[in-house]
Amino acid sequence: MATTQELQEFTQQVRRDILRMVHAVNSGHPGGSLGCAEFFTVLYKEVMEYSTDFSMDGENEDIFFLSNGHISPVYYSVLARSGFFPIEELSTFRKLDSRLQGHPTTHEKLPGIRIASGSLGQGMSVAIGAALSKKLNKDSKLVYSLHGDGELQEGQIWEAAMYASAKKVDNIIATIDLNGKQIDGATDDVLPMGSIKAKFEAFGWDVLEVKEGNNIEEIKIGLEEAKQKIGKGKPVCILLHTEMGNGVDFMMHTHAWHGKAPNDEQLQIALEQNPVTLGDY
Repeated sequence: MATTQELQEFTQQVRRDILRMVHAVNSGHPGGSLGCAEFFTVLYKEVMEYSTDFSMDGENEDIFFLSNGHISPVYYSVLARSGFFPIEELSTFRKLDSRLQGHPTTHEKLPGIRIASGSLGQGMSVAIGAALSKKLNKDSKLVYSLHGDGELQEGQIWEAAMYASAKKVDNIIATIDLNGKQIDGATDDVLPMGSIKAKFEAFGWDVLEVKEGNNIEEIKIGLEEAKQKIGKGKPVCILLHTEMGNGVDFMMHTHAWHGKAPNDEQLQIALEQNPVTLGDY
């Protein structure tokens, strides 16, 4: 098991990867990626049981689906630094003929990627299907998924949520990144959703909250608590309260960096706030 300091250093390097990837092609989504860096670190370095000898079926291992696929930079960084593919490949992000497209896709056969997730709202349906498959195959491992809070404005999410509880899909942990922001502004300004906790509970889910979603120890506790709720007849949802752009002071507390790349000067400032730890690609 890694120490909290080691996990923090890993997260810091992931933030550097995100910033450098997006800057290099002047394209991508740094805000949500930075906000979820701690979550991905804990999920892949502490919680999930998986093999880097990648197979699409994920038999007898925990599997993860990224539904809000635009935050691919954080996903790619953690996959590479967890051993799924060479770290140096991060330099090909969003370039022609790269396996690291702006939104994850499957036809490039990038290890770690099981679905294309450029269209919001679809990931929960896929994750539930995978969880049902594990049940049918008597596979005791779990399915994890991540969704944006703005993504919850998609109707398919709630169709899937209703189905999961009705069919007692109790081997799935779906995490909602609650940063309160989307590309056009605050979620409450674009389309207020009321109490997301009350909604998921009304749809028959077991819900818990991680109030400090950028705190590694709190994330670890939240995911372990979620695992204790598995197998009790209800799907499990974690409401993860994060800060978009976390770790870069001028990107925080605003939706402006949802899908905007830093310029040369901004990149240097951001990198100085996240000194190199494991080594850049």
